[in-house]
Amino acid sequence: MGVMQALVKWAIAAAAAALALPATAQQPVEIDAPAGAARGTQADGLKLFKGLPYAQPPVGERRWQAPADLPRWSGVRDATQFGASCIQPARRGESIYADDVGTTSEDCLTLNVWAPENARNAPVFVWIYGGALTTGGTRFPMYDGAALAKQGLVVVSINYRVGALGYLAHPELSAESADGVSGNYGLLDQVAALRWINRNIAAFGGDPKQVTIAGESAGALSVMYLMASPSARGLFHRAIAQSAYMLSTPELRAERFGAPPAEAVGAWLQGQLKAGSLADLRAMDAQALTEAAVTAGYIPWGTIDGKILPAQLVDIFDRGEQAPVPVLAGFNEGEIRSLRILLPPKPADAAAYEAAIRKGYGDLADAALRLYPSANIEESMLATTRDAMYGWTSERLAAKQSAMGQPSFLYYFDHGTPATEAANLHAFHAMELPYMFGTIRQTAPDWPAIPDTAAETALSQAMVEYWASFAKSGRPQAKGQPAWKPYGEDQAYMHFAGAPRTAADPLPGHFELHEEVVCRRRAAGIGWTWNVGVIAPDMPPQAPGCR
Repeated sequence: MGVMQALVKWAIAAAAAALALPATAQQPVEIDAPAGAARGTQADGLKLFKGLPYAQPPVGERRWQAPADLPRWSGVRDATQFGASCIQPARRGESIYADDVGTTSEDCLTLNVWAPENARNAPVFVWIYGGALTTGGTRFPMYDGAALAKQGLVVVSINYRVGALGYLAHPELSAESADGVSGNYGLLDQVAALRWINRNIAAFGGDPKQVTIAGESAGALSVMYLMASPSARGLFHRAIAQSAYMLSTPELRAERFGAPPAEAVGAWLQGQLKAGSLADLRAMDAQALTEAAVTAGYIPWGTIDGKILPAQLVDIFDRGEQAPVPVLAGFNEGEIRSLRILLPPKPADAAAYEAAIRKGYGDLADAALRLYPSANIEESMLATTRDAMYGWTSERLAAKQSAMGQPSFLYYFDHGTPATEAANLHAFHAMELPYMFGTIRQTAPDWPAIPDTAAETALSQAMVEYWASFAKSGRPQAKGQPAWKPYGEDQAYMHFAGAPRTAADPLPGHFELHEEVVCRRRAAGIGWTWNVGVIAPDMPPQAPGCR
């Protein structure tokens, strides 16, 4: 037999063997946790348990109540399928973010666990999805926890209530609460999931004393809420906030910073839905209620209630009352390129643009125009909203945790691919997700394609290792990559653009400008959201404590 024939015969035999016993063949695996016994799957050195309930379903009279503990379930629970996603609006139109949420239900308070098969006291990484507190789920392939788990972590992803079902405040709901408050139910779900993890994760090989909470966009907002909430204190030990936004937040009964009281919004929505009482609202079909709330213009937020969220996030972080934990935070260059709905109308020309900036920024207008010049109005408008929401928040998180003596690490994701450049979506909002999850081949159906190249794989591997090592030790490291310096060292940050590289003081002057703007607005009682740039309200005068 010739050498070529022998090689062909060997290759056919090897392929047949591989088909008979594939490396990824799943085998059943069981655990017995305090919550109950469960049967999941095992493959490639990992155990996976899906759809584990962590609280009683919030249906019927439980709708708009804090999640209640589940008694231990009997028998061995099947944990091979994701649980239902929480009720959310049906997909409307095309979106690069759209993915299959599968079945939706009010019975949705479940979580999923990826664990190394021999894990013992492994650090735990808890993922909180984004989606504007309106949409999201844990079943998306992009959120697959396998790559992070292969770094030695136990990875958990959690479902939580969104939309009106998750965040509605209402006078009747406050009246029936022992604390006299309402709203924040989705946040309370997250706290309940962390408590479940604290009680049960050791059965999966995780260490309840090494828990990192992580999220992107509304998930990162949730991370900040958890850092600020006394109810979550001690349930996590590190925090990752990707594209977080520390905006002014409605208060339960007071009209502040231009926002109506959250209870008043709930009463308004009741009227919009033509419901005569809280009982009528609870009797409504969950999907119909959710769709009608969106149509009416309801926007879910956390509620400053003095209990779950004691005060505005800026105040809590200024006073050093947040969780004293290491933080990894950052934002993307093109945050608003995929969120243009946040942009105001574009002025007709440079003169109109400059006039609007001078009117809104007053004595700060020269600084604003230096940073956001009229030479390219579109790019300046994209950058203004990006920096006011995401850049300012990310750097503020790093600065405030550093002031507490906690290691804090800042990043700036500035990477593009041929598909994103062609679509003018360079480093768009959430683009870093498949890189840090190691799922660049598992993105959403309409996600701009990521080339199958060594460079893209290397960038993803570096980010997976940085994120995993932060969850392990509180310090991000990656083999063969630059050392990530803490922010406290000369405003240091990691610049992800093709490959990681270290730098200092991202976007000089931008953070300082927006910190001054927010400081003055707080003193004058004006909200700080995406009302910036050409639609900024007249700038209040310099206030004590600003600058």
